Order: sequence, then structure tokens, then C-alpha cells
Amino acid sequence: MRPQRSRLDQLVVDRGLAPSRAAARGLILAGLVMVDGVVTDKCGTAVAVDSKLTVKQRPRYVSRAGDKLAHALLMFPVVVTGRTALDVGASTGGFVDCLLQNGAARVVALDVGRGQLDAKLRSDERVLVLEGVNARYLKTSDLPYEPDLLTMDVSFISVHKVLPAVCACMATVFEALILIKPQFEAGPQAVGKGGIVRNPAVWSEVLARATTFATEELSLDVRGVSDAGLRGTEGNREFFVWLSRG
Repeated sequence: MRPQRSRLDQLVVDRGLAPSRAAARGLILAGLVMVDGVVTDKCGTAVAVDSKLTVKQRPRYVSRAGDKLAHALLMFPVVVTGRTALDVGASTGGFVDCLLQNGAARVVALDVGRGQLDAKLRSDERVLVLEGVNARYLKTSDLPYEPDLLTMDVSFISVHKVLPAVCACMATVFEALILIKPQFEAGPQAVGKGGIVRNPAVWSEVLARATTFATEELSLDVRGVSDAGLRGTEGNREFFVWLSRG
């Protein structure tokens, strides 16, 4: 009889090595999961349910998004300590976790979805959770304060559609670290098989459009552009744009 098999990401959750499939995928893609002593970095790999699973090390943040933001903070001299931040597209809370670990005083964790934020962050008194809120229509009255630091990681929508309303709610002087995902910014003709954008010319075009939009439409200063350090969960190249006002 053939042994019963399961997707690796589901088995990681079933074994209690990760709290969710999303967290499991982060561990697997980071090369931290070993199956019978061999690193396996494909989330959908079918493995025997009696396989020995080992997580080489626990991640620093609740999701790999935190590692992306940590990379941006290494690339750009943005001071987080003492700042009041707004994180748009919080999801599990990788950016929120990174902000808190870098000394943010308060963070608004905003997401259009519900129930995704990690329990550790949800119970942190420095975090205000705003769930079920579409950032495209954000109003100043939705926030308890005018944040002076913005982080953003949105999917299935262009940052061009989200930034205007969000920036209108920020403090007069603020900085922003915006994650740019070409697969959600380029036209469908530029997105290849599996939703992957592989053409460097498209990456450049997407970044040029984003920075031009920021300067010409929102009167922001572009302070820098950097690779995100890690690729997206499907393998897409991603980038950070550092913006400021005032």
C-alpha cells in the first residue's frame, strides 16, 4: 500500500510547525523546512504524511514580508524609532512586526480583509487593527492620528489607486516605504505564465510609472528605489520605493 501523502505546506500546519498555510509557505520558500533531512522549497510538494519534518530556524517575523521591510530599512536610512506608522495591506502582519521590532511607537494595521493579523500583534497595545477597510477610500476620520510613516504591501490592485487617499491622511511631513509588485502594476500582456513578470524592461517601466506618479500627481519626493531582497511567493521580483513629503 502506498503511503498517504499531503501537500507540504498543509503538513507543516498539521504538525503545528506554522499557524497557517500562509506562514508555512513563508517557511518553505525561505528554505527553512527539511523533509527527511532534505530542504524542500516547493509548497505543493506531495510528501508522505509520516515524513520527518524539521524547521531549521524560526523566522524573525510573523511572515516573510517582515524580512522584505527589514531589507528596505537596511537599504534606506529611514528611522522607525518613535514613529507613528500606518501599514496598508497588513495581512498577517510582517511589516507591522518589523516596525514594532524597530521601535515604532504605534502602528495602524489596515487591511481590506478580516481575521488575518497574527494573534501576537492583534493583542499588542501599540497596534490598532482596522479590518475590512478599503484603503482607496480611506478618510482622516478613520485614523486615530496622522501617521508620519507609511508602509504599504497591496496585492491585486495598483498602488496608483491606493496612494492618493492614503497620502491625504498622512501627517504634513512623512516618509513612505512602498512595495511595488510588477505583476499588479503591468498590463496583462506583460504578465507571463504563472503570473510571473520576467522582463526587466517591464520592471523598469513599472518603477518609472510609479515614481512619476508619486512626484507629478502626489507632489512627493522620490528618495530611493531598491530590490525587495526576497521574491514574492510565486517567484516575482519586487521593489521598494522610498518616498517623502515635507
